Amino acid sequence: MKRKLATFVALITGVMIMVSWTVSPKKNENPAPHKTIKSHWPNGDQLVISVSMQFETGGQPEGAESPFSGNPLPKGQPDLAAESWYRYGATEGIYRMLDLWKKYDIKVTSHVVGAAAVRYPEVAKAIAAGGHEMAAHGMSWDNQWNKNYADELQFVKQGVDAVAAITGQKAVGYNANWLRRSPNTLKVLQELGFLYHIDDLSRDEPFLTKVNGKNFVVMPYTLRNNDIVNIAGNHWTPEMFLSQLKMEFDQLYAEGATKRRMMSISFHDRIGGTPAVVKAMDDFIKYAKEKSGVVFMRKDDIAKMVINDPNTPVDNAEAQYNK
Repeated sequence: MKRKLATFVALITGVMIMVSWTVSPKKNENPAPHKTIKSHWPNGDQLVISVSMQFETGGQPEGAESPFSGNPLPKGQPDLAAESWYRYGATEGIYRMLDLWKKYDIKVTSHVVGAAAVRYPEVAKAIAAGGHEMAAHGMSWDNQWNKNYADELQFVKQGVDAVAAITGQKAVGYNANWLRRSPNTLKVLQELGFLYHIDDLSRDEPFLTKVNGKNFVVMPYTLRNNDIVNIAGNHWTPEMFLSQLKMEFDQLYAEGATKRRMMSISFHDRIGGTPAVVKAMDDFIKYAKEKSGVVFMRKDDIAKMVINDPNTPVDNAEAQYNK
């Protein structure tokens, strides 16, 4: 009898303890209020991410770098394998990336080579129809660092006009071949009505420079988060590229609490549009969207947002060329 009574008492005591845990206030039951971060962007966000999607297929010259460059064919001999590698960007790569941007309602900036749009007008139209920025990338893969002012202006304008005739969009942003612009490039761009260029690696935020005494926006590019540099050039795996994106994001997001920060990512049609790289970018987008105050934006929209903002830094390191 005593044993049964003891068992009963123990049972009742356990139930009472469980009830007390349920009804008693818990420590830290109400989480601390979210710490408000002062935004350094006019739109109130903590980190702006800008994606470039270069459309270049069809604009490459004979002998352009490819997976077969180590064993080049004789000059004048068509390299059909290399040409098929480039065609992948137009037939598969761009469309796969467009599906990804649509999935997350992200708008990107596409720097389009004029010859690529002429050869594949349906691809150029698909990019524009997705609400993405049609920025300029020259008429073809050609140097402009060695052109005189008049020839460079004609080269840039020809590419802009070719894309505009196909898509109805006139470019306001520019990217030179391998970023190698001439001392006259910014004056050429200003004369043609451009708003910004990306051929600069000096900052992690947009800034202004004076060209003929007027403000011109510089939207810094990236070699760190760039598929052609790290995947094609350095032979990174998609996992390595994803790790780079996450680590860069974490650092810039943290810095965004105290200063203006922008993360730049670059994809090229035939490299960034491959299945594994798109999967890596899909994973990164999900990762980035877990944080508050993160926004993906077109470069033209960013440039318009900062050009008249008094908090945008002014850097005239190249003043000697821009007079």
